[in-house]
Amino acid sequence: MATGGEHGSKAVVAALIGNSGIAIAKFIGFLITRSSAMLAESIHSVADAGNQALLLFGGRQSKKAADAEHQFGYGRERYFWSFVVALILFALGSAFAIFEGIEKILHPERIESFGVALGILGFAILLEGWSFRTAIKEAIPLKGDLSWWQFIRRSRTPELPVVLLEDLGAMVGLVIAFSAILVSEVLDAPIWDGIGTLTIGLLLGVIAVILVIEMRSLLIGEGADVRDMDKIVGAINAAPGVDHLIHIKTQHLGPTELLVAAKVAFDPTFSMAELAAAVDQVEADIRVLVPYARPVYIEPDLLRDPSTLSPVDAS
Repeated sequence: MATGGEHGSKAVVAALIGNSGIAIAKFIGFLITRSSAMLAESIHSVADAGNQALLLFGGRQSKKAADAEHQFGYGRERYFWSFVVALILFALGSAFAIFEGIEKILHPERIESFGVALGILGFAILLEGWSFRTAIKEAIPLKGDLSWWQFIRRSRTPELPVVLLEDLGAMVGLVIAFSAILVSEVLDAPIWDGIGTLTIGLLLGVIAVILVIEMRSLLIGEGADVRDMDKIVGAINAAPGVDHLIHIKTQHLGPTELLVAAKVAFDPTFSMAELAAAVDQVEADIRVLVPYARPVYIEPDLLRDPSTLSPVDAS
């Protein structure tokens, strides 16, 4: 799967602009209406805007040059801050909304300025829709023929799955808040405002758990996806002078950096100069097919026992 720092940044900036405007509008709406669903959505938007700021900060930190302490660079900063974002979404967005929803169910309060509340939510839906559309547009070139769920599960670019799920949760949450306020007014039953708030909290909780699981996996370290692994293995096996691929390991050091380490059996008749040239050629061939494969370490060795080769290594 291709990676995309620029695509992710555009989606994050659009989400930051959208959520900042939405948060202001929602808070004004809450002060006028006193709706708990509106308050939950306000906190949600503030948390989202803060999250986008953290994602941008992580992207900036990841560009720092490698040093003696972090010799492979800071690429995983993007994974770390995406993980923090997932935790914030759970702590501030989900937990607060669940608490506020239960409180309003136990102690319902009539919503004031019904029309203002719906108008603000309608405006928020339009602005959130623009942000969501931008995230989808930026993700499509990277998604390829994968389904959206597969893209979220397999993407090595953390910002896009985070923004996509956040925007999806925000869109659904706005519809829930709109519906809850409308039903509360039509039925003259303020308890529905609390029910809507609780539902928003549960929705955010589910999204946060999904993000925590995915970002944890990236932070621990994921290898190349199947398509890129096939390209790397194919490049090694097709290189001049290669007899066998004995062993290979890959790991993402960041969304745009892939560590490749392989043990390869070369033509045993090669001189030292010929072997060095063959190793250089293998590294070059890998980078042609997978440009973000760096660093690449090729270790020449002898194939002593073919039965020990794994299916991937032997392909």
